[in-house]
Order: sequence, then structure tokens, then C-alpha cells
Amino acid sequence: MKALTWQGKRDVRVETVPDPRIEEPTDAIIRVTSSGLCGSDLHLYEVLTPFMTPGDILGHEPMGIVEEVGAAVPDLQAGDRVVVPFQIACGNCWMCLTGLPTQCETTQVTAEGMGAPLFGYTRLYGAVPGAQAEYLRVPQAQFGPIKVPEGPADDRFVYLSDVLPTAWQAVAYAEVPKGGSVAVLGLGPIGDMACRVAQVQGAGRVFGVDLVPERLRRAKARGVETFDLRSFDDEKELVEAIRDRTDGRGPDAVIDAVGTEAHGSATARMVQNASALLPRKISGPMAERFSVDRLAALYTAVELVRRGGTISLSGVYGGMADPMPMLTLFDKQVQMRMGQANVRRWSDEIIPCLTDEDPLGVDDFATHRVSLAEAPEAYDMFQKKRDGAVKVLFQP
Repeated sequence: MKALTWQGKRDVRVETVPDPRIEEPTDAIIRVTSSGLCGSDLHLYEVLTPFMTPGDILGHEPMGIVEEVGAAVPDLQAGDRVVVPFQIACGNCWMCLTGLPTQCETTQVTAEGMGAPLFGYTRLYGAVPGAQAEYLRVPQAQFGPIKVPEGPADDRFVYLSDVLPTAWQAVAYAEVPKGGSVAVLGLGPIGDMACRVAQVQGAGRVFGVDLVPERLRRAKARGVETFDLRSFDDEKELVEAIRDRTDGRGPDAVIDAVGTEAHGSATARMVQNASALLPRKISGPMAERFSVDRLAALYTAVELVRRGGTISLSGVYGGMADPMPMLTLFDKQVQMRMGQANVRRWSDEIIPCLTDEDPLGVDDFATHRVSLAEAPEAYDMFQKKRDGAVKVLFQP
């Protein structure tokens, strides 16, 4: 089959690789019909290279048609249309039953001290072959895949794999009071969708911050009060501008949908780039123990949120030596929640929104739909924010 493979920093290639096969009774094989390009994929493309191996298959946002199932997968059969969550979990352990499949005790990558494995996402999360491919082996298929109806285009459902539950959890963790205010930092796919979810769930005011014109226009068109970073000389001006719209206090909650890709510390970027150039045996341990993130978005969130408010982190951070402004966090009595989205925890709540009325705007959420053969160019376009790229779907 054809699959997109990682070969080095900013080097991804479509190659012919062996077809996946059933390896365990709880496996399924799906023929991928759509697979998303995620901002998290850019971390592999740019930042997390010490944890990658040439030949790794990328991608973690798939849906498709079941081709084959193992003997211990009773609720799926060939021909079923399914969305596959980005994490791999059993559904039966204490963590899964508590609503935390990202921490699944059956599948945890214990050798790396990490939670549940993820499709297409570094050795820290199991180095599981990913979904930007023609076919995908799905472990723990007795729990993970979400059956969806025939009829609507893939766009209606594909975001159940990651974008929708990640945005949904970001808003849930933000604990925005009914009629309250929330600021979303970063209007890429997750931030954009988080704004929409917050509106549907009854937020009174939603502020969106970005510096990409196309992203700002998309959010503004849906009623988000947008702020263009390029219009401010520094963070303090931005914070004051939003505070002016919230009675001088700041928003009740801030969602950081940027993560370590934030425009910010040149020192952190230098460390990230330097580690990527070291031999693999050195760069991996160095990145695990001494890595630092570019924390501009998080620092802005801490400054912006009102006293007693909540910060919700959905943007990916990977540093182990990040300096945190503990004095400010403590003094402002800020609550903070974070983590990978627990897809199956939220999917039943989300599905009722995936109707013909389309309150979340999923049917036209994608800006680009391209073939798998065009994936290398799509990564470059998305990383450089060219051509209005906000959400890219591959259709193998």
C-alpha cells in the first residue's frame, strides 16, 4: 500500500510499504477514505524529530471502511463505516471506565513512562503505524472505532477522530460559565473548533487571537471577537485590549490551542533545533530530560485569564524543563487543566451535533482536500500557513 512516511526534519515521503494485517484477535483493518493533517503532525515535522525513526508512518485522524476484523471484535463487520480515535485504548480498565482512555492501563507505553499509544506519533507513544495511508491496522478495535451512518460525506464525521473531541474537551476543561467569556489563543483547527463549541454550549463572549488573516476571517465570520496579534506591539497591549471588553478583569477562561509552536522564545527554538541535529542516541535522552517549549501562548494565557479563572491547554507541549510563572498562577488563584483528548469520553455528546443543521460547521470546515500523493506538498503548505490552509484532509 501507499503511506506517508517520516524521513527527517521537514522531510516526508509517500512510499510503498507492506499492507497491514490482523496480528491480535482485537485488531481490525480499515480501508482509509479520509485522514486529516493535524497541527500535532507539524510537531513531528519540525520539533519532535529526536523521537522519530525514518520510515515511521504518520497520521492519526482517520475514518474509513472496515475490511477485516479479529475474532475478539464482536461489534464490527466488514463494510462498516467507522471513525478511529487517535489514541488506542481497551475500554475496560479502570482508567477507561473513568473516562480517561488516554491513560489506558492496558495499553500504556510503560517503557517510555507514557499514557496510551497514539497512531503515527513517535516512539514515546508506541511508534504505531499511522493513518495517512491507504489501509490502517486498528488495535483494540473492540472499543476504539466509532460506527457512523452511510450517506453524508466523510467531512461530517472525520473530525470525531481528534478535532471535535479535542475542542470539546478544551471547552469542558475551561469550565466557561453560561453567558461567560472565553479567549481562545490560536485559531488553527482546534482553536477554531473550540470557538464554535463554546458558542454552541452557551458562552456569552468568545474572543479569538491569531496572526493569520484567513484564520481570523473564518472565526470572525462565525461571530468570534477576533484580535490580530500583528496589531499589537507586545503582549501587554493585547491583554489590555481583551480586558477592556471584560470589565477590566479578563475572560473567565482561556484556551491555549497553540502549544509549543507559539511564536516566542528564540532560545527555546535554538535548543529544539540543536537537539534535532545531534546523533539519535544523544538527542532523544536530551530532549526527554532537558527539552524546553516556546511558551509565549501559555504565558499570555496566564496573564490574560481573570483572577480565579481557568486555563485549558489543548495545544501540545513536550518540554521537561519549562519555567512556569508559579508566583502569578498562585497569586491569581488560576485553575489549569490539560491533556490529550479522551475521544470516547466525549463522542456520544458530540454526535447529536453532527446533523444536517450542522451547528459546528463541520461540512465545510476543511479548506483543502488532496490526494495522499500530494501529502508532502500539503505539509509544507500547512507548516508555512500558505494558501489559506487551516484544515487539510487526505483522501487516499
